[in-house]
This record gives sequence, C-alpha cells and structure tokens, in this order.
Amino acid sequence: MTFPRALTFLLACGLAMTQTVPAFAEDKPYIPVGTARSKKTVLALAATRVTGDGALAKHAQNIRDTVNNDLAFMDMFQLLSPAAFIEDAKTAGLTPETFKMGDWSSIGAEILVKSGLALEGGNLSLEAYVYETASGRRLLGKRYVAAQGDAKATAHTFANDIVTALTGLPGIFMTKIAMSCDRGGKKEVYVMDFDGTNVRQITAHRSIAFAPAWSPDGTRIAYSLYTKHRRNIKNIDLYEFDFASSTHRLLSNRKGINSGAAYSPDGRKIALTMSFLGNPDIFVLDPATKTVERLTKSASFDVDPVWSPDGRRLAFVSSRSGGPMVFSMNDDGSNVQRLTYAGRYNATPSWSPQNNKIAFAGWIDRGFDIFIMNPDGSHIERLTKNQGNNEDAHFSPDGNFIVFSSNRTGQKNIYVMNVDGTFVKRLTYGLGNCVTPKWSSPPK
Repeated sequence: MTFPRALTFLLACGLAMTQTVPAFAEDKPYIPVGTARSKKTVLALAATRVTGDGALAKHAQNIRDTVNNDLAFMDMFQLLSPAAFIEDAKTAGLTPETFKMGDWSSIGAEILVKSGLALEGGNLSLEAYVYETASGRRLLGKRYVAAQGDAKATAHTFANDIVTALTGLPGIFMTKIAMSCDRGGKKEVYVMDFDGTNVRQITAHRSIAFAPAWSPDGTRIAYSLYTKHRRNIKNIDLYEFDFASSTHRLLSNRKGINSGAAYSPDGRKIALTMSFLGNPDIFVLDPATKTVERLTKSASFDVDPVWSPDGRRLAFVSSRSGGPMVFSMNDDGSNVQRLTYAGRYNATPSWSPQNNKIAFAGWIDRGFDIFIMNPDGSHIERLTKNQGNNEDAHFSPDGNFIVFSSNRTGQKNIYVMNVDGTFVKRLTYGLGNCVTPKWSSPPK
C-alpha cells in the first residue's frame, strides 16, 4: 500500500495512525447538522477486504461489526443490508479504478465505506475510504496502524472519522459517560463507554459519591463525597480522580457543601456550590492552588453551575425568584439573567457544545421532564413526557444527543436520546440506581 504525502501521529488512545491528505476539501459537511434527522443518509458498509493471514478475518469482522454498530447508534444513517450488495467482493478493490461505483449507486447507496485489512510488522494495518457514490468523490481516505489487541479501538476511530467527514462534528465513539450508581448498596462513581459497555467503578468510599464531572481532556473526574469531619460532623467534600495514576485527591473540604462541580472549558477552574460562608452560593475553585472566588451572593440557594462552551457565561439554578429556576451570568458573576419562568422546580442545566441550546430538568405536571431552550430562555421544547421522572440532562460532545437519568422502568437508569427527544436508548443494566450522567469530550 502506498500513501503519498502521509502524516504520521500518535492518538491519545494509543493507536499509531497514518493519515492521508484528503482528495479534496469541502466548504460544508456532506450531512448538514440539524437536517440529518429529516432524511437518513443511505450508507453501504462493504465487507472489510483481508490481505494475507487468514487469522485476520476475525479482526476484520470485529472491525466491521463495531463500525456498523457505531453508525447505527447515530440514527442519521440507513445502513444497507449486505444481502442487497451486488458487487463481487472477491475481485473488487478499494479505490475507484478497482470497482464499479454503479454497483453501489444502483442499490440506493449514497455513501460507500470501503476498507482493507493486512498485517504490517505484526500490527494491524487498516486502509479505509469513504465515497459519495453519485459523484465518485472521495470524502475520506486514511490508513490506521495499531496493535492486534486494539482492533475495536481502531474501528471506533474509523467510525469517528466517518462521522466527522460527513457532518463536520467530532465523533463520539471513543467517549465515555460518568455517573453515580448504588449497585453495591452505596453510591459510587462509575464510567462506561458511550454505548453503555465496559463499565468500570472508579470510587470505593463506601459512602455517597455523586455528581461526577469530567475535565475537558478526559483525564480527571471531580466528584462530591459525603464524609464526616471532626466530632462526627457530616460534610460534603470535593474530590478529584486521576485516571493516569488511579489516585484520588481532596480539592475542598470547606465546611458544608462542596458540590456540583463543573470544569471550565480550559480546565483551569472548577465552578461549584459552596456553603462555608453560610448560604449555598456559586464559587470558582482553582484546582492547582485550591483558592476560591465567590460569584453569587443572595439570600437564596444557588446550585448546578455549568459553563458555556466559550467560557464566558455560566448557567445555574437559583431560588432567588421563589421556586428554583434557571439563570445565567457572566464568568465573573455579573449580568445575571433569569431564563426560565415555568414549572415548580427547574434543575441541572447543560449547555450544548454548539452554544445554541441549554437543556434542563423541569418539574411540571407530576414529575420531572427534560426540556431544551435557547441560551436566552426562548423557544422552550419538552423532550420527555409521561414516562416517569427524567432528570440530569447532559449533552454529548457533538451536540446530537442528551444523556439523562429516568425511573421509567421503576429503578433509575441512564438513557440517551436524540437532541429532539427521539430514538431513546437505555444504557445501564444491573448497576442499581444510576443518576447524574456526564459525557466526556473525545480524546485528543
């Protein structure tokens, strides 16, 4: 295989990748964001062509299955059944001069994904292409080199690149979700892959560990913990877990509440609620020096801070107007604006990565449901209804999904849905009650 003008780099996930320069550059994505749900793009995922060692067939099938499942998760593609394929897979190649594009456009495929797998120095070498069948244009062309044990991670990376090539948005298939679950009788912090697989418990305090929050680079999680200080006085302390060292460190044990952490987009600050001055207010903590700056000062309680993607504003919940409602303010605490006026109780706002929506949980009728609105509080839409309590909304890093907790089946579990409230999928099973999910950013 030859790849002119190739660039080699190392991904954060440990995959060695060689990236070819695209055959062309587009000014806009193939699938415009916001219209993808109205008509699904018909995509054909050809069988991965194996060259050499027959043992590669198992890896090839694993890669194809993983990519297929990833793309199906997005709900923006109609994946053609292999039974509809008419191409002779034994003779067709990967590049346009080695196969007939008409074999794919004639069966309705708008996008064609082709790949080939070989061994290179004992490592897997995946050559992959994405084509628009109508024009024959190559939308993506890359080569991935990875250890044989990293076949699935390679497939996730390839699927991410497919989504990015077609939508212009980052893929979510190497992301994770953190949450608090009580499987062992006590609430601990767990993490899982975006689709609910590979669950891992990261705390074991045998107390109540809750409200996890990812650092922007995905290397740390801040969380709160019920503890007992001197003279058996109960407190809510703030901790941070470091994935590289698998260690926990105390960030704040100031008297009272140290909870609801949210990292700033640059990772240098953490917004949270503290009550050591008497009233629950929003503060900003420097995790390096552990010093704090107070942002709100009211006779009510102020909780659930979350940063806008540009770091210039924060949304939060306050009872200053009576019932808890969603407000926003500048990053220095100035220019406070009330955003919600309806319902008995609004909670846990989440800002979309595109900076164009805020999701939140609102008590209306007889329970909590998930709502979405513009950052100025206008155009509120209800996404869930008549399915138990639905809370803890949090956007995926591409803005296409909202993860949330719900007791619609009795126990509280973690679910994910499209940003318009459709295509709901349950992610957790057998973990007890799970709440406060937070989605990580893609690894860099």
